[in-house]
Amino acid sequence: MTDKVSVNGKLIESQFDKLSDNTLLDYLEKQKVEVHYHCREGYCGACRCKLVKGKTDYKIEPLAFIRKGEILLCCATPDGDVDLELD
Repeated sequence: MTDKVSVNGKLIESQFDKLSDNTLLDYLEKQKVEVHYHCREGYCGACRCKLVKGKTDYKIEPLAFIRKGEILLCCATPDGDVDLELD
């Protein structure tokens, strides 16, 4: 099963594969998209981004504070097609 991921309005050609991609952070790194991160465990919040469209699930529940409409890429996976806004 695959999901489409867009970053800052641009569709990434390779789709997220739930069988081989661990998290959105892992996926974006494979696609050579620059993402700020530190802990990779949902503690620090450095990989926080805006979820413009779609839904995500968490492999592990993050401990870092996130506002409504934000996600942590290090522990999130898409639940269908998603559009992300990165700084």
